[in-house]
Amino acid sequence: MNLDDILSVSGKPGLYKLIAQTRNGLLAESLDDQKRIAVSASQQVSSLKDIAIFTYSEEVPLAEVFTSMMTYEEENGLPDPKAEKQVLIDFFAAVLPEFDRERVYPSNIKKVLSWYFKLKEHQLLSQPGDESANEATETDAEAVDESKASEAPEVNGEKDSD
Repeated sequence: MNLDDILSVSGKPGLYKLIAQTRNGLLAESLDDQKRIAVSASQQVSSLKDIAIFTYSEEVPLAEVFTSMMTYEEENGLPDPKAEKQVLIDFFAAVLPEFDRERVYPSNIKKVLSWYFKLKEHQLLSQPGDESANEATETDAEAVDESKASEAPEVNGEKDSD
C-alpha cells in the first residue's frame, strides 16, 4: 500500500493526490472530483504515509492500521464513520487494541474510517502480499508469452515470430 502521494490538506475536505511540487507549494488533485488545487507552502499538508496512531507503547503507521482494518472488515464489516462514539471506540479497540484512549479521539477514528473508505473506493488499498502477487503474475505472463513464441509454427524452415 503506497500512501506517499496521498495527502490530507488542512482546511480542505477529502484526500488529494500529489501531482507536482511548485515553487510556492504543491499541485494536488482531489480524489473525489479530480479538480486540481494549488496548495501554498503556508498550508498544513500531511502525507498519509507520515501519519501514525498513538498507542501506549509506540506510534503505529497508518498503513498498518489500514491493513488491520482490511482484516477486520473481512470478518466483521466496518462501522459507519458517523456511528456513535462508543461503537467507534470499540471498533478501534478491536483493530488496534493498544491505541491510546486519551490521545486518540472519536473524531480521529471517524477521520481514519472515512479515509479508509475513500482509499478503498479509489482502489488505493492493497494487502501487503498483493504487490508481490502482482509481480509474480506479471512474471508468469512473460513466461507464457515466451513459451508461445517457442511454439510458433515454422514457415519456410524458420519459426514465425511476431
